Amino acid sequence: MITSKTNPKIKNIVHLQKASERQNQGLIVIEGRREIERAIASGFEVETLFVCVEIAGQHKLPTAKYIEEVSVEVFEKITYRGNSDGLLALARPVYHQLEKLKYKPNPLFVVLESVEKPGNLGAVLRTADAAGIDAVIVCDPRTDIYNPNAIRSSIGCVFSVPVVACSSTECINWLRSNNIQILCTYLQASVNYLKADYTQPTAIVMGTEATGLSEEWVNASDQNIIIPMRGIADSLNVAATTAIVVFEAIRQRC
Repeated sequence: MITSKTNPKIKNIVHLQKASERQNQGLIVIEGRREIERAIASGFEVETLFVCVEIAGQHKLPTAKYIEEVSVEVFEKITYRGNSDGLLALARPVYHQLEKLKYKPNPLFVVLESVEKPGNLGAVLRTADAAGIDAVIVCDPRTDIYNPNAIRSSIGCVFSVPVVACSSTECINWLRSNNIQILCTYLQASVNYLKADYTQPTAIVMGTEATGLSEEWVNASDQNIIIPMRGIADSLNVAATTAIVVFEAIRQRC
């Protein structure tokens, strides 16, 4: 059992809080049984599983290459959330590429431009999983796809939904070459989102809450869509907007 907070393996988990370290080491941190099991079910390889038996109990452990038992004090040092269940894993990330994406004949994609908050990314991924979206494409990202907060807020859906990181230019060119219409959520020169046609191959594009979509996306858009507001707010959280528009698209496709 590891009982020292200064153990090199424990110190390394703390270092993996930084995106640069995760990228350099080719490792991501997954906390919680549900998230770990969803990663494994989606084909992710768990390198090391850290277990605090005092918290986790004697339940069957998820599959891992190596298993390390740690004390309560050590586990509290390496966890990101307060209501943990005694399991934390280091796993190998999977990075998808646009040109290798597999999708249905009539695909539906969600595109996020310059998403900054990992919590918002995670919430969008939950919606994408629930709706059966073919992929979430993150353009010019400002947060790591496998940020621990994104993993947690997605409740592991970051593993079940293909996620691609690329530039906006790459994404637009790829959508155009594959005859996928671009619908941008935008406040100006837009139609009610209920009047748009989502029954054809479609990419629904969301901008940041602070600045909205860039001119590059607005110029590339086949149609701009808007959710009418009845109060003083002129916009919604990106995760809420995604859920509303995506499930309208699913309704039209039923």
